[in-house]
Amino acid sequence: MEAEASPPLGLPPCCLWFRRPGIYEDEKGRTWVTVALQISPSHRAWGRGSPGSTHEISITVYMWQMPVHPQTPRFPSHLLVFGLPLKWELYPGRRYQATDSRLWEIVDHGQINSMEQLILKRLPSGSR
Repeated sequence: MEAEASPPLGLPPCCLWFRRPGIYEDEKGRTWVTVALQISPSHRAWGRGSPGSTHEISITVYMWQMPVHPQTPRFPSHLLVFGLPLKWELYPGRRYQATDSRLWEIVDHGQINSMEQLILKRLPSGSR
């Protein structure tokens, strides 16, 4: 028996707005939960660089579209430390532009089991 193909997902969300730590909402009112955050190089490796060298931290965020229980929004300052923006807006070329004008590449927009997944990777400063 052949496995059924997953239904087409269509386009990724046009916008993702911060709602509370780890939770974003798209233009259709669907919630996206940050399930993993990959930061490299690690802070330990970053500290080993030569004095005066500049290292840009790479951030990849994994999000699943899933319902969440409403809660009172909190101030997002601790997420800003990790480089996650308050808003992502779909940009030409399979990318999002964040509120700080940084670009994030859409690494994957697919489905895992029944969960819609979006993986975004922050591009280096100055990428266009």
